[in-house]
Amino acid sequence: MSEGIKIGHIFPVKSTPLQPSKTVVNRSAQPSEFQEILNGKVLKFSHHAEVRMQQRGINLQPESLTKIMNAVEEAASKGAQDSLIVFRDIAMIVNVPSRTVVTAMDGAQMRSNVFTQIDSAIILS
Repeated sequence: MSEGIKIGHIFPVKSTPLQPSKTVVNRSAQPSEFQEILNGKVLKFSHHAEVRMQQRGINLQPESLTKIMNAVEEAASKGAQDSLIVFRDIAMIVNVPSRTVVTAMDGAQMRSNVFTQIDSAIILS
């Protein structure tokens, strides 16, 4: 019979207690994407808005998103809750505190719509 582990024998496992890791934080570094989300610096899109944008062929370029985010930040500074943002031929309803686009429409849909339950409107050029 060979030496080794035999069924039914329990061998103690030696372990060292867990030590807290020492994380070095560089305070001068740019905030991470996660931190930006926590700080509300990222524009989010609800599932409904994503579906509407896809159905309506609405595509936003990074520079467009930057302009829209700046508008949302300005709306937040004025105390807005739900804003209509019109950018070129796109209209979006944005929940300002959560930085979330609730719905979006293109020029054809916004011409015949009445926008309700908003407390502010921002027209971007």
